[in-house]
Amino acid sequence: MDTSESTAEEQDPAPQAPPRRGWRRWAMDTRPLRRPAYRRLWSSTIVTAVGSQLTAVAVPKQIYDITGSSAWVGAASLAGLVPLIVFALWGGAIADSMDRRKLLLITNSGIAVTSLLFWLQAFAGLESVAALMVLLAVQQAFWGLNAPARNASIARLVPEDELPAANALGSTVMQTGQVAGPLLAGALIPVIGLPELYLIDALALCVTVWAVYRLPSLPPLAGTAVRRAGVKEIAAGFRYISGHTVLLLSFLADIIAMVLGMPRALFPQLAAQTYGPYGEGLALGLLFAAIPIGAVLGGLFSGTFSRARRHGWMVIGAVVAWGVAITGFGLSRNLWVGVAFLALAGVADMVSMVFRGAILLSAATDEMRGRMQGVFTVVVAGGPRLADVLHGTAGSAFGPRTAVAGGGLLVVALMLLLAAAVPALRRYRV
Repeated sequence: MDTSESTAEEQDPAPQAPPRRGWRRWAMDTRPLRRPAYRRLWSSTIVTAVGSQLTAVAVPKQIYDITGSSAWVGAASLAGLVPLIVFALWGGAIADSMDRRKLLLITNSGIAVTSLLFWLQAFAGLESVAALMVLLAVQQAFWGLNAPARNASIARLVPEDELPAANALGSTVMQTGQVAGPLLAGALIPVIGLPELYLIDALALCVTVWAVYRLPSLPPLAGTAVRRAGVKEIAAGFRYISGHTVLLLSFLADIIAMVLGMPRALFPQLAAQTYGPYGEGLALGLLFAAIPIGAVLGGLFSGTFSRARRHGWMVIGAVVAWGVAITGFGLSRNLWVGVAFLALAGVADMVSMVFRGAILLSAATDEMRGRMQGVFTVVVAGGPRLADVLHGTAGSAFGPRTAVAGGGLLVVALMLLLAAAVPALRRYRV
């Protein structure tokens, strides 16, 4: 395929699907997969969703094996977060100033090389925490540069009415990877060893590089001013958000949901104390798996997303539903009831992700989409980590169940207050 052909030409061959009837109205909308360019991008996500989780398990496992300290595992997480935030913001500005396909090729290649270096240090038995933290920082920097370009490219590969479906397809794959990847890593480590997990991820990323190579060229649109990706352009992105209320509200909605309502820091304590009679190991595994499983189920039955036009109301409703489900989880003493509430929260989170993503892609101009996705990456990565600190502190002060239920109620109250006070989000539709 000639990679210089226009994006519009990639979209034209897709046939118009007949109206979906019966149960098909609820099943996942796969129309974006009829478009060759999006299908290549999405197919690469299938491979890397699982492969990246293998490395996400292997790094903390190796650090703990070397040090025997969870504190070092936490320090490594921070070492990865800081470059992710910095380079996601910068990567958004770069994605708005150069061919996004070229940027994806560079960054995916960088991530692949980093995974190969992870394998080499493990294979050589280096046992250096410093080396692991440096490699993790470099990998997260490449990921920060990659994510804004990848997400911003979607709006150039599918028409606007298919953006919710495209986001649902991508989010479902990523959530599936968060379930299957750790389970696969746990099964493979005793069989093939830790170093080979890194090697599998590196090989999987080679598939991603090939898929990205076959994408059409995605340069800045004609008429877009040529600019350098520096601090000035990053600041311009934040000014753009402040001047577009619906974009600002979409970020605030996620911050409210994740910072106040993500209780994962309390899962170990709840598994040991509240759900101890069910078996601490079983309880802990179910608690961590429940939200991703719910999100996957929500994605599989996301057919109605494509028919929704009031995207703002969908975000508001999803965040409120998340808060209600988290409150129910905090109040439940039965493990299975608690897991059911977390799964419902996962469904709500999937709906929120899909429509917040659609708003970012449709409400922002193409010359700003990279920077919007850079901020989106920072919010998605940083919110749950702030929640860990907040919930951990509140759980120690008030008890875990009170902290969880209280956080859920705060999510509901603040989201409804925000929606009532600022009408831009509830009025937004496509």
